[in-house]
Amino acid sequence: MALLSIQDLSIAFRQGGVERRVVDGLSLSVDAGETVALVGESGSGKSVTALSVMRLLPSPPVVYPQGDIQFAGQSVLHADERTLRGLRGNRIAMIFQEPMVSLNPLHNIEKQLYEVLSLHRGMRREAARAEMLSCLERVGIRNATRRLNDFPHQLSGGERQRVMIAMALLTQPELLIADEPTTALDVTVQAQILTLLKELKQELNMGLLFITHNLNIVRQLADSVTVMRNGQAVEHNSTQQLFAAPQHPYTRQLLDAEPEGRPEPADTQQAPLLKVDNLQVAFPIKKGLMRRTVGYHHALKSLSFSLHPGETLGLVGESGSGKSTTGLALLRLIASGGDIWFNNQPLHQWNRKQMLPVRRQIQVVFQDPNSALNPRLNVLQIIAEGLQVHHPELDAGQREAKVINAMEEVGLDPETRQRYPAEFSGGQRQRIAIARALILQPQLIILDEPTSSLDRSVQKQILALLKKLQQQHRLAYIFISHDLQVVRSLCHQVVVLQQGEVVEQGECEKIFNTPQQEYTRQLLMLA
Repeated sequence: MALLSIQDLSIAFRQGGVERRVVDGLSLSVDAGETVALVGESGSGKSVTALSVMRLLPSPPVVYPQGDIQFAGQSVLHADERTLRGLRGNRIAMIFQEPMVSLNPLHNIEKQLYEVLSLHRGMRREAARAEMLSCLERVGIRNATRRLNDFPHQLSGGERQRVMIAMALLTQPELLIADEPTTALDVTVQAQILTLLKELKQELNMGLLFITHNLNIVRQLADSVTVMRNGQAVEHNSTQQLFAAPQHPYTRQLLDAEPEGRPEPADTQQAPLLKVDNLQVAFPIKKGLMRRTVGYHHALKSLSFSLHPGETLGLVGESGSGKSTTGLALLRLIASGGDIWFNNQPLHQWNRKQMLPVRRQIQVVFQDPNSALNPRLNVLQIIAEGLQVHHPELDAGQREAKVINAMEEVGLDPETRQRYPAEFSGGQRQRIAIARALILQPQLIILDEPTSSLDRSVQKQILALLKKLQQQHRLAYIFISHDLQVVRSLCHQVVVLQQGEVVEQGECEKIFNTPQQEYTRQLLMLA
């Protein structure tokens, strides 16, 4: 008997008498000790299927017109709430796609991890603490003892994802559903996590349903693959057979959608748009009831570079290396030392009021689109918000026309502009965030992992779009990423960071072809 069996399943959203199917006639199974990968574009029905296995979708509006989901021979769709509580967390665990939304911002990491061990394994505080530290170290959290007291906002995106993975693994489940669990992780930690999942699968004889758009991970981890498109399974095959001889045209399209090409040469003879000299960021470490500063955590020690119009600088390195911190410092959203010159203007000397006119010229796309988009505003309001602030002379019709154009540019259907962020997939939400940044026609865009949540085919489209916009408007980009294939496709310069220090810096092609430092060679080897 299969551990998980999905039989001819259809999932629909019913609203106002109208039923819209998002999954249609899906069948797949996962055996104990087996890894099944579920791949496909954003909106293909992958995450909805995963959430349905644990019955986490509200019903109504979600209905199941046909089929069944069985776990260990027991129907999940027809189980009562008491039975579901016994399955969730205990026998079936899930790693969600967006860790910032899944972690409670009001509690530190220790409290959230202890809650899992207390509820599901009945452990006391001391024994639980040892188990928590062991699991955090296994998923690659450095200084785990100190990080237990941190809150989610004090961790990088990759570190938050590792905490989520640890939380799911603490219960030692029979079935683990992993929804894009390595999306926010750099290649070194990604390799650690994949090794860890393989080890745990063997130790616990655990079944694994792995949802991803990263086909390199599928090749390394999965025993078999189901490819979804528009809610239907278009191909199911063993991993080896699928990569060797894909049967469906859509599968072949996915396999061919790797980042390719190189950026167009930039004119570096003109004056730089952005010049940074000895940029430093340090966060105070506070202790005691009076919260006195007892030391400093140096998140970024010294960074210098120049960026010209039409040029892209890539920041690469592990989670916690200082990439996103650099972006926030350049935006003057956190305190920093050193000099930041933008269009010959000394931003490092300016206060908040002086910075306001420059905000239109420097835009940002954040790593986590779900926390960056206001859930109470629809897409039209979200994308047009910047126009209302910086272009108050435009009327509602003009703003809407610009929003429609921006949505078309990033591959979104303008007819969906009245919908809210929760009605979109993770990849679609990221495209909304990119459209919001583009609509103001800035000179510089800071892109913090902008393609990490996008499937490969859409990622390729977005990279082509960014290159096209760069050529049309001479845009400068600072591109923060752990995906080195994407970095090579888009960037002219690269800075490699490790624990806040610059390890290597220079022209992109030179660093990729002849890396000088061992850490850089390690990153390239794992890419």
